[in-house]
Amino acid sequence: MSKVWLLVLAAVCHGISSNGVVTNSSTRPDVVNVGAILSYKSIIGKVAKVAIEAAVEDVNSDPTVLPGTKIELTMQDSNYSGFLSIVEALKFMEKDTVAIIGPQQSVTAHIISHIANELQVPLLSYSATDPTLSSLQFPFFVRTAQNDLYQMAAIADLVNYYGWREVIAIYVDDDHGRNGIAALGDKLAEKRCRISYKAPMSPDPTRDEITDLLVKVALMESRIVVLHTYAGPGPVVLNVAQYLGMMGTGYVWIATNWLTTLLDTNAPLDSDAMDDFQGVITLRMYAPDSELKRKFVSRWNNLTSGKSTNGSFGLSSYGLYAYDTVWLLAHAIDAFFNQGGIISFSNDSRLTELHGGSLNLGAMSIFNGGNLLLQNILQVNMTGVTGPIKFNSDRNFIYPAFEVINVIDTALRRIGYWSNYSGLSVLPPEMLYAKPPNRSSESQRLYPVIWPGQTTERPRGWIFPNNGRHLNIGVPKRVSYREFVSQIEGTDLFKGYCIDVFTAALNFLPYAVPYKLVPFGDGINNPSSSELVHLITTGVYDAAIGDIAIITNRTKIVDFTQPYVESGLVVVAPVRRLNSNAWAFLRPFTPMMWGVTAIFFLIVGAVVWILEHRINDEFRGPPKKQVVTVLWFSLSTLFFSHKENTVSTLGRLVLIIWLFVVLIIVSSYTASLTSILTVQKLSSSVKGIESLIDSKDPIGYQQNSYARNYLVEELGIHESRLVPLNMPEDFAEALKKGPRGGGVAAVVDERAYVDLFLSTRCEFSIVGQEFTKAGWGFAFPRDSPLAIDMSTAILRLSENGDIERIHDKWLTRSACTSQSTTFEVDRLQLKSFWGLFLICGLACLLALIVYFILMVRQFSRHYSDDFESSSRSSGSKSFQTFLTFVDEKEEEVKNRSKRRQMEKASNRSVGEDESTNSSKRRYTESCSSKSLDRCEEA
Repeated sequence: MSKVWLLVLAAVCHGISSNGVVTNSSTRPDVVNVGAILSYKSIIGKVAKVAIEAAVEDVNSDPTVLPGTKIELTMQDSNYSGFLSIVEALKFMEKDTVAIIGPQQSVTAHIISHIANELQVPLLSYSATDPTLSSLQFPFFVRTAQNDLYQMAAIADLVNYYGWREVIAIYVDDDHGRNGIAALGDKLAEKRCRISYKAPMSPDPTRDEITDLLVKVALMESRIVVLHTYAGPGPVVLNVAQYLGMMGTGYVWIATNWLTTLLDTNAPLDSDAMDDFQGVITLRMYAPDSELKRKFVSRWNNLTSGKSTNGSFGLSSYGLYAYDTVWLLAHAIDAFFNQGGIISFSNDSRLTELHGGSLNLGAMSIFNGGNLLLQNILQVNMTGVTGPIKFNSDRNFIYPAFEVINVIDTALRRIGYWSNYSGLSVLPPEMLYAKPPNRSSESQRLYPVIWPGQTTERPRGWIFPNNGRHLNIGVPKRVSYREFVSQIEGTDLFKGYCIDVFTAALNFLPYAVPYKLVPFGDGINNPSSSELVHLITTGVYDAAIGDIAIITNRTKIVDFTQPYVESGLVVVAPVRRLNSNAWAFLRPFTPMMWGVTAIFFLIVGAVVWILEHRINDEFRGPPKKQVVTVLWFSLSTLFFSHKENTVSTLGRLVLIIWLFVVLIIVSSYTASLTSILTVQKLSSSVKGIESLIDSKDPIGYQQNSYARNYLVEELGIHESRLVPLNMPEDFAEALKKGPRGGGVAAVVDERAYVDLFLSTRCEFSIVGQEFTKAGWGFAFPRDSPLAIDMSTAILRLSENGDIERIHDKWLTRSACTSQSTTFEVDRLQLKSFWGLFLICGLACLLALIVYFILMVRQFSRHYSDDFESSSRSSGSKSFQTFLTFVDEKEEEVKNRSKRRQMEKASNRSVGEDESTNSSKRRYTESCSSKSLDRCEEA
């Protein structure tokens, strides 16, 4: 702020004066004073001057806008000087200026905006595109063109669309350049891209300064260059780049809209000048085609006739926005008057209190209606030559859009559009506004581009710079499992499986990679791969190759290639061979399984006996015979050779279910026993990682392996149980000793190491399943393009079989690992069959319940009289009677029941005869005591 006011005071000292009184005008004055600050001879200024003058003339001649009031425009030429722009802005305050169009440059706009805030005079700039000018710090600054924030978003989408990840930014080191590139960095970060190198230059650089800057850029890895500058130094930069060979194949130049402004204004350029721009991609602020635009474009030649000594000049997009700025201001002033606004000015009391020398600070007056006019400016909703004009909440135009231009020969070829609504498209933005926004990668599209060097093949975007520097690639200096990677003694060379895969992948790349392998480790212990990967992030190494596992913590800081080895964690334990013996037939089932099966044989036999005993003669007889029958029937069902027939429905139901259970059990037993007797088995007390977690035995792991952190952090195994081991011999010795002899119960290591370890040690084996999924890859810095190309090369190696051939060369399997042996599978347990036993048990229980109900009903029906006659008898006697009834054969019960029914019938007939004779005797005796006549009548 102090620098701003020093400039203000300096300007006042150059003769600014005022009477210092408050001035007022009528509600609708005849004239409204508007100022404009621009550089007449600049590329933007000469176009804007003509456009602004034409707009003022059109507004003043249109009776529908500002009726009865004319805009009195005062233009001042800043002549490329920021200081003069400030002086001209202060001069406007003498003439009761209500608004200022300009300034032209963002740098000047930052300073004059402080004055506009103090004096409440709106600034309307059609060319100051610095994104930070839209901040809350400058409420009276109104941008009437597209914000550079959106231009940088378009460039970021271009970079992402073509699959690049790093760019180099060349820019003018002022507010316009710095803030624009800062916005570009933010937009690139949203796409996981970045600016790898920033190359600032002075606003007015010499050719030598530009040459020195481009030489530094040429030494960089990235070949995507974003040039954000002005129309003055921009062509010089491209000319020097052409001279240095930086406009050839492999380079990509993206210029901001300064290039289209230059070409649109000065077209046609001579062929020598156009040669410097070939293949460049640039942007142009988009104005949709309309009747208003076509009319204004057709007038342009007449408007520019005689305006320049060099003849007429072209119309750039800045001219269109300058023209609309005047119309926008006119509509806002008209609304201001319609709302009762009054043009009045008053002195700033803080300035009038200052005294000293000949400074007349009272010349700077405050526009009392400035806030109201500003609100009306931001609420304008109109259609101009640039299309719909309306501000959003951020004081930027709605629907920001740009044309994407490719410079070819002497023409500008439009390859598409960019809009903040739908991104990149070959369709005009206004055609997409009626559709839902779609920013998916599939919807992004541009027409083909002719790149620098007259090629249509998309540049890779980076190369290894020709600065004599090699890639420093870290390689672990292993002391064990040297088949994977090892340093040749006395040399700087390395060999091994990983090294051969790396060199084979390099041969598939379409470019040379200068590199140097640097050993990492002390040669005594195996180095930590995590430390090696971390050194990439600090810049010690440019990459790392070797047996480096791809795990989560490492992928957060570096990029890995496609895995070339699949290698998860496994458990290795001592094993013993299980040979067939005299009791091998008992091995298929666990003791619990044998016991439950035997019990069910007896249960089913007993249930069938109960259900068949009363009706089937084969299940009757002396107790000894019945016991033998039950046992024989039960065991014979195992071979489906039972000779006893079942008669009852319930018995047959139980037997069918039981035979199905027996079929499953016998089939499973046969399959398991066949495997035991025909295939050699391995057995171990450790069954897998689960059994290790549940036990308290020590566990070995390879020193500096990620297995340790996984066991502790992921599986919760206490550190005290973990034993670091270095060499394969240490593994073997610790496993042989076992936990009781000071060794370990098992070793947890990566599958690739374990396969090599077991190739010559048959007394150990992998137990359980591989409990993590990982792989080995080559590590590169984040977003390194070399990682992507190497991944593609590794896939090609895998497809053509080269990786398998390299594997066979270094990691040949011995006969030990190819033996026809399998690890002992778990014995068949009860949990595998409990469902079958449950169904069978429920069937038996249900059959017994139904049978019991039927017996009770039958018993109660046959012995109902006995119960009535012996109702006072004891319950134990009734129960004994029921048991006797159940034990009786059903035919006997039925016969006895028939006899009882016949006896009851005969007894009933005898009783009826006796009753008839008795009634006759009583009647005769009665008549004897009466007269004979009455008896006859009766």
